[in-house]
Amino acid sequence: MGSRLDARTLKDEVASMDRRPLLDLGHPLLNRVADSFIRAAGVGAARAVSREAYFVAVEGMWGDSTGLDSTAKRSHFSSARGDDGQKSLDAVVKSASKEAIQWGLAAGVYSGITYGLREARGHHDWKNSAIAGAIAGAAVALTGDNGHSDHVVHFAITGAALSSAATMLSGIF
Repeated sequence: MGSRLDARTLKDEVASMDRRPLLDLGHPLLNRVADSFIRAAGVGAARAVSREAYFVAVEGMWGDSTGLDSTAKRSHFSSARGDDGQKSLDAVVKSASKEAIQWGLAAGVYSGITYGLREARGHHDWKNSAIAGAIAGAAVALTGDNGHSDHVVHFAITGAALSSAATMLSGIF
């Protein structure tokens, strides 16, 4: 026997997320920023933990890191390879927390700027998305380990390109 939940698509689920704020802070801008931050921070933390679980599983199967790109592994969880479990757990928690903050920051900044630009300009288009994506990308680059100006510009351009492309493609799908 099918229920209403069986008939819902991913698009319906995502659309319904906008109507259900996690927090009510009294202003639509604050609600939007806080919701975006919390949801994206959860995704970032889950990504960091699942990446570490993958590395642990692969090392357990082969006894070392064969088959893995050692530079990518070293750059993300170099301190997670401790002698005891507590040291490894601390490193995973620290990394997951950092990644959660970065993802939450990007989503909160992007969401807040797109909302502000939509209110100021009276409509939402690819220009709003490009500006918000550039600022969010620069903010993420500044929170990373390498805050060099070239790195910040690269992230800003990437953020602008991805967000404006997503906005343009959202009308198609």
